[in-house]
Amino acid sequence: MIVITVIYLVFFPFSVTEPTLLWMVLGERLNDGLILYRDVIDDTGPLSAGFFSIMDWIFGRNQTAYELVGRLIILFQIFHWNSTLLRFRAFDENTYLPAIIMAALFHFSFDMLSLSPSLLGSTFLVLALGQLFSQTVLQKETSESTLLIGIYGGLAAGFHLYFVIFLPYILFTGIVISGFSLRQILLALTGFMLPVVLMLVFYFWNNALPDLMDIFPLLFTYPKYSYQSVISWLIPAGIPIILAAIGLFASSFFRGATINQQKQKQLIVLWMIFSALVFFIIKKQASFQLVVFIPGFSYLLTHFFLHFKSTVVGKLAFYLIFLGLPVAGVMYWQSQTHNFHNYFVPEATEFKDIRDKEIMVFGDDSHAYLYGKLGGPFLNFHLSKEYLRTEKSLESKTRVYRKINRQKPEIIFDPEGFFDEFMIEFPATKSWYQEQQKGIYLLK
Repeated sequence: MIVITVIYLVFFPFSVTEPTLLWMVLGERLNDGLILYRDVIDDTGPLSAGFFSIMDWIFGRNQTAYELVGRLIILFQIFHWNSTLLRFRAFDENTYLPAIIMAALFHFSFDMLSLSPSLLGSTFLVLALGQLFSQTVLQKETSESTLLIGIYGGLAAGFHLYFVIFLPYILFTGIVISGFSLRQILLALTGFMLPVVLMLVFYFWNNALPDLMDIFPLLFTYPKYSYQSVISWLIPAGIPIILAAIGLFASSFFRGATINQQKQKQLIVLWMIFSALVFFIIKKQASFQLVVFIPGFSYLLTHFFLHFKSTVVGKLAFYLIFLGLPVAGVMYWQSQTHNFHNYFVPEATEFKDIRDKEIMVFGDDSHAYLYGKLGGPFLNFHLSKEYLRTEKSLESKTRVYRKINRQKPEIIFDPEGFFDEFMIEFPATKSWYQEQQKGIYLLK
């Protein structure tokens, strides 16, 4: 990890991506004393938003800090997951193959290595999965472990809201595979709701609960937008997927397994299914969202290598994963940068005159935030557009008006003409701004 990190950052650096830039902008804005959802419209989980505000407080807009902190979290995941597999005898022999494979898989794409809500949330899902593994071994009711499963799941959803889909996974696997009693089900639900209720109390205390209730349903209904196509993921992922499928087949039909190991395999197969279901509801389609698959792939690939370890095929496949994936990954994504021009944020000279000014962008292209600071409430344009176009009560309209009236950005970029619609809806804003040129409004 250390060696490849140095090579990546020194010899193959990538420019900052749009999601990372927006997370930096969000953390910066929250440090001005604003509250997510009440003052800033975005789909980032509240715990991730708090983490990004800490990052901004310590490092500012430092892309390298996001890269290094992300890798530290990855190292924690690797050590914890391999320790879990060793502790609960997931394989017939003790091995560090899962750790080696997991480290290689994180290099499938450059943005999987950087800090993101998916990476933060998946860390707690890995912790929850470890507790579920413990339920396959311990033949007695363990209240502490059951409660922790729920708490870790709730924290994961707090970091990445779309991970709420793993609540059914926790309950289903707990009942079907681990044989949860009614008491354990209620305990897991209580654990899950504990961090959720604490977050709701925070928003209630800051008079932001109605704003949260307005926005939360839209997180699952507003249109998806893809930074990369699914095909662009399948090209470099082809070999790991094939080897993982062979590993699952070989471990199921050609290798004996204890009852506990069979339960653990069932947990992983269901994990992969629920990880795939996340992509039916997630809105930002980008490769960093794939980190949730990595524990499952590392488990299945380990089965493949243990089964074929003495063959030429197994040795060749190991080097393809361990060395080939990091090398091919960086070369592939470097060659694709021109195809994902909306994903990367290059330096744009036309925005340099707005440095440190408070701006707001009503459009897909958020490159202006590379120089300007967020000055208005609408950070996630896709979510904001859906939020503004939904039918609203008079009370909800009042909250929208207060958001823009309280902040009033100095410059508004409106390439799609959406701010024109906004001014028709809220006529008072017409007296605040004048159109300097087509799609650019200046505060009077």
